[in-house]
Amino acid sequence: YKLSVSPEMDIMEYCRKEWRGNTPVAKTMRKGYEAVAQKFASIRRIRGDNYCAFRATLFQALSQATQLPSWLQSEDFTMLPENLLNKYDWIKQWQLKQKPGNKMGEISDEIKEYLILLRKKWKNISDIKDPIEKKEACDKLFKNEEEEYSLYEALKFLMLNTAIELYNDDKNGKRVPVFSWLLFARDTSSNPCQLMHNHLNHIGHSGGLEQVEMFLLAYALQYTIQVYRLYKYSTDEFITLYPNDPEEDWPVVTLITEDDRHYNIPVRMCQETML
Repeated sequence: YKLSVSPEMDIMEYCRKEWRGNTPVAKTMRKGYEAVAQKFASIRRIRGDNYCAFRATLFQALSQATQLPSWLQSEDFTMLPENLLNKYDWIKQWQLKQKPGNKMGEISDEIKEYLILLRKKWKNISDIKDPIEKKEACDKLFKNEEEEYSLYEALKFLMLNTAIELYNDDKNGKRVPVFSWLLFARDTSSNPCQLMHNHLNHIGHSGGLEQVEMFLLAYALQYTIQVYRLYKYSTDEFITLYPNDPEEDWPVVTLITEDDRHYNIPVRMCQETML
């Protein structure tokens, strides 16, 4: 039994424990943590498997959710797998979590279940008004491995759907965000089918999210993901936004990374920051 999201710990205490030495890297990290500590009091460690970017982002989104996002409310949201499979036969090669050898027909039902679960959990948690109860509900969800991993499958599928939309928009001469060109400029993902085979199918198994996929996740959720990238302290990239030109009405979640591979979360905004 592994904790997915560890209990809160004072940020500077955590930093002193992790970065004791006097190497240039340790000094940079300490400066970075000091800057984060101006805004947030505590840190929660995120379990370090290849899902940590999903885990950190979703935990933050749910723990501050006060309503169901509009895209989760739409009628045809749960029809997404069926509709996409009707158009794109190659989606049959979607890698379902730890269930190899699934028969072809089952895949849309399975993903539909994950999407329904995502909507249900998001609604339940956003309906809770009491902050302590909300925190307890989030903690409980992220202790249930079966549900937790099902939610990540839902997120992956939403990323695929977003990628298909962006790819088609670009082909039809519509304006697309810059990251979309970068996403499809990679040799390994020149179209959504390759993106699925070479990237999305591997997330959580043999790899995490790459930088450009953080943009895709942000677009899929319609959230701005703000990341303190500690090793970039004192550069323009210390606080990076995905996307870097976010929609004004998108909610913001904040993560911390030391290396762009593993993500933790800052919690408890300092009082003066909130005012």
